[in-house]
Amino acid sequence: MKILVTGKGGREHALITALGEASMKHDLYAYPGSDAISSQATVVEVSGLPELIQWMKDHTIDLCVAGEESWLIKDRGLANLCAEAGIPCWGPVKEAAQLEASKIFAKQFLQRHHIPTADFTIATTAAEAKAALTVFPIVLKFDGLAAGKGVAVCQNREEAETFIHDVLEKRVFGAGDLLIEQCLTGPEISIFASVCDHQFQILMPARDYKRIYDDDRGPNTGGMGAVASRDLVDSALLAQIQEEIVQPTVHGLIRDGLKYRGFLYFGIMLTPTGPQVLEYNCRFGDPEAEAVLPMVRGDFADYIHEAAKGELNPDLIDFADGWSICIISASAGYPVTSRSGDVIRGLDDIKEARVFHCGTRKNLSGEFETNGGRVLAVVAHGATRVEARAKAYAESAKVSFDDMQRRSDIGQMHFE
Repeated sequence: MKILVTGKGGREHALITALGEASMKHDLYAYPGSDAISSQATVVEVSGLPELIQWMKDHTIDLCVAGEESWLIKDRGLANLCAEAGIPCWGPVKEAAQLEASKIFAKQFLQRHHIPTADFTIATTAAEAKAALTVFPIVLKFDGLAAGKGVAVCQNREEAETFIHDVLEKRVFGAGDLLIEQCLTGPEISIFASVCDHQFQILMPARDYKRIYDDDRGPNTGGMGAVASRDLVDSALLAQIQEEIVQPTVHGLIRDGLKYRGFLYFGIMLTPTGPQVLEYNCRFGDPEAEAVLPMVRGDFADYIHEAAKGELNPDLIDFADGWSICIISASAGYPVTSRSGDVIRGLDDIKEARVFHCGTRKNLSGEFETNGGRVLAVVAHGATRVEARAKAYAESAKVSFDDMQRRSDIGQMHFE
């Protein structure tokens, strides 16, 4: 089977690795890919999405797997164009991908289908947004995609008005309205489901760490680490999440006429009154993918291929027992800026963990160097959370680059 994965980061590196470990070997391709991914998949060089679709037709690709969210909404949508070309695609059509592309679309969907979520208002101008600041803390969300940086949990008016100025006046994320949302409290959990029309399967749960510094301090990032385990959520809570959130979402998609085949991420806050949805992502989370995918057992490639064609077979995959912990190393200045060109040392010394490249490239000397905000994900497995955490940090410590940033409490905070 010929499989193409769209994207270039750590999530896509993990996806390609999982697909490559299927019982039957497949021909793997990536677009746009990266220097690290090129060691496992052939990197496709085309100028855009229409050209990619033609390339897939010319090379008789059997399955396209959507990694990055941006391709789902570019042009007429990756999945839409694949459908026209007769190529099975694991990723939703553009209309359904609005669940991630538009925070306002998602909130209105949640409200319409009576799925628990925070109260909200919508502002189109800075004046409207400031008038809605009646209680703190408060959550502000840019309506569109912003690489994980379009959300601010503001503790006071000054923080909120600064974010409002950036979003609605400076337009740092481009055109778009602002969602003003009640601030929920409680631990967060990431729930992933494979959704194939009316069918769905809940996968291994995870928890990510969004703030740049220890103790969840500092600005939000795309994620500084993650933990994954079947022991993360007890059976009663998982059943409640399925009944109150996952199943109504799948039924809501059908009622709204939105075709969905792909991974669906539910960012959930476990509030004192029950689980509530914070956000949807229309693909695997990042860095949760780097923690979850190494735990997949079975034939992951056939599982996705069959689901993309319309038949979800949960028996094709299973998940390992124990815990998986992912530690992210980020570049200097991240998340406000990111510095590229710092040589990465110690990669060859990692023996007891997986390394997924989030933002790297090779320099003229053939050395890997930084090329983005989040640089590397080091992932280790253990029978217990404590064992997995110790191994992940011991292996991460072998890698360094100038002014590297790395949290020291992944897999510990929210557990002790």
